[in-house]
Amino acid sequence: MDMGTLRGIITGLLLIGFIGLVCWAYSKRRKPDFDEAANLPFADEDEPSSPDTGAGQARARQEQGDRDT
Repeated sequence: MDMGTLRGIITGLLLIGFIGLVCWAYSKRRKPDFDEAANLPFADEDEPSSPDTGAGQARARQEQGDRDT
């Protein structure tokens, strides 16, 4: 078996794997899971976000100091 045959076999296996992955991703059984994952950014949060840290807090303190003067 020479390198050309080996490369052809590897290319064929990768093509079969790619087609399998596409079929898995677009199958009707996976649609509810993907729809749920797609809506995760829009889910309500139970707790409010924590305040900014670092530079954001320093800037807020500086602006507060400017208002006090």
